[in-house]
Amino acid sequence: MNVLSIACIFVLSITLSFADDDDNPVAKRASPIGQGTIFLSEQVQALSGLQTITLTAVSHHAEFTAYGRAVNLQPLIALRHRYLQALTERGGAAARFKQAEQNIQRQQNLYRDGATSKRNLQVQQAQWQTEKALVDVGGVQSKAIVDETRLNWGNKLTEQALSKDSDKMSDFLSGKQILLQITVPVNKRLPRDIQSIYVEASGNRSAASKAELISAAPQIDTSTQGESYFFQTDGGHIRTGMRVAAWIPEQVDNQSGVIIPKSAIIWHLDQAFVYIKTAAEQFSRRMIRQYSATADGYFVGNGIKAGEQLVVTGGQMLLSEEFRGQIPDEDD
Repeated sequence: MNVLSIACIFVLSITLSFADDDDNPVAKRASPIGQGTIFLSEQVQALSGLQTITLTAVSHHAEFTAYGRAVNLQPLIALRHRYLQALTERGGAAARFKQAEQNIQRQQNLYRDGATSKRNLQVQQAQWQTEKALVDVGGVQSKAIVDETRLNWGNKLTEQALSKDSDKMSDFLSGKQILLQITVPVNKRLPRDIQSIYVEASGNRSAASKAELISAAPQIDTSTQGESYFFQTDGGHIRTGMRVAAWIPEQVDNQSGVIIPKSAIIWHLDQAFVYIKTAAEQFSRRMIRQYSATADGYFVGNGIKAGEQLVVTGGQMLLSEEFRGQIPDEDD
């Protein structure tokens, strides 16, 4: 119960306690007229700061929740450094091999002209074979690093990490972008047309930010057995190692309903309620049986319709007055 609601209830209680039920109309400003329904005069509504909004129809795409983590990129960066080093070494071997080819061609010409011995030609041929072997070894090492990277990180991240263009990894290295590995429940899959989802480390849907799909992860999370996917998101609110919640659209058609602001929800006995203004001085309590968290509140598809007047401030006060009115007076 917030401070405004407590203050309103206190004012109503004091007013009612000093009023005569038969002579003073003020005493009838707040009274229950049936379970879940309460009467409240317009004067008291104004004094209590009660506020309503008119609900509008919205189209909502159902979501399911998944979880993941912000991935440490150090192993991927280490593979990049190994790969670039292997390329450098192979480049040096290739240059020496090219020189060896030129040398052996010159020795062959000299040998045919009788200007050098066969032994010198054989020495040059051995050098040529050595340099060729080093080039081949460099190629094998480079391919091994590429295969290892693909096995652990997938094709797209491999292309970015092992590219000679350092700009492709600069956003990750600077912390501007964070790599996420999101694992969906074992009975779910990422819909094919989904390219972005919403993530948040605190689990608060209204504070979630967008994450863009990179690719499917080649390896699953063995603790959950669900499929995993790599996403990237802005690094301003998530740090490496954090666990994150993700909200992923279902592969179903959009649903029609209304958005209920969080301030309108009243919790009682572990059930969610709202108050609807059904007349100028009459309010009806409604139970919210099914709802989905959204960035703006909760989506409700049944039980509440567009065009109805929803109480967004003062609902807790109405609930207290409703239950207080059900307690018999001492005189009764």
